[in-house]
Amino acid sequence: MKATGIVSTIDEVGRLVLPKKIRNQLDLKQVEIFIDGDSIVLKKYNPSCIFCGSADATVEYHGKKVCADCIAKLEKISDIAGDN
Repeated sequence: MKATGIVSTIDEVGRLVLPKKIRNQLDLKQVEIFIDGDSIVLKKYNPSCIFCGSADATVEYHGKKVCADCIAKLEKISDIAGDN
């Protein structure tokens, strides 16, 4: 993990400002927040397939992201199930 040397203060309502330089460098619009032991991890939000985790060629289906590969696999399963 790269250290930035930047310290931010959390305000009285719990907000934390991410410096503009970092937001611009990573083109941040949304972040995911994780806890890892005693660390808080912010990760650039990248919607991905609910089945395999791929972020490539996803489409939204009933509010969930599904990639083209998983759609093809689901179509095969549907074809097999339709034969019975």
